[in-house]
Amino acid sequence: MRSRSPTSKITAEPPQHTAVTQEITTVLFDLDDTLCEYRQSVGDVLEIAHEEIGIEPLFEPAEYVARYDEFAEKTDSSEQLRRECFSTLAAEHDRDPDLGRAVARAYSRERDQTDVRPFPGAIETLETLSESHSLGLITNGVPDAQRPKLDVLGLEPYFDIVLFAGSELPAKPARAAFDHALDHLGSTAARSVHVGNSLESDVVGAQRAGIDAIWFVPYQHAGIKPDPRPAYTVESIPEVLDVVESSL
Repeated sequence: MRSRSPTSKITAEPPQHTAVTQEITTVLFDLDDTLCEYRQSVGDVLEIAHEEIGIEPLFEPAEYVARYDEFAEKTDSSEQLRRECFSTLAAEHDRDPDLGRAVARAYSRERDQTDVRPFPGAIETLETLSESHSLGLITNGVPDAQRPKLDVLGLEPYFDIVLFAGSELPAKPARAAFDHALDHLGSTAARSVHVGNSLESDVVGAQRAGIDAIWFVPYQHAGIKPDPRPAYTVESIPEVLDVVESSL
């Protein structure tokens, strides 16, 4: 059994609307803020973009994050996504949509999709799991934004299937990508878990597909009562190994 940080813990909670998990043979993962994170936050890049244009912020970073999946399903590239999203947000704040498009261009110049870092232990966890389990990646987002992260971190070889939900299939929390992954892997919901940081996308999506969700919360979450409740809560990616082992 691997040792964990004294401050980390696995929390098992009564799951909502999930299958009774048998021995786990398949592990599905989210990408952003689960396996890796940007070195520059969305807020940092937006601040630089607005400063480059020389205007006060048109909208808050959280508004862009909240609308990302909506526009990912409507667009074919990250640049088009930002252009449509930023101009819409500007208009909703009674600002010129052309300013939103200008900020989108500045954002695209600043945002480096390869400037990401893995969470501690993420790559080692994938190495270990890939030796004995089927692995799938389900990430919301357009391929031109997501694939560079996989390439620079060398993650894709660990996965038996990679799905860009919102592009190839409806974005999470729709269950379609989960169902497709399990069909491709020849697995079942009862023998699978899905690891992700988003209650709205990952936990809800997994539960809709009947899959137990492992909610990844890398930062302080004391006092948070998640709704919906995941089957497990972990504070580090290596703890996923312990969840999987507990099913043996």
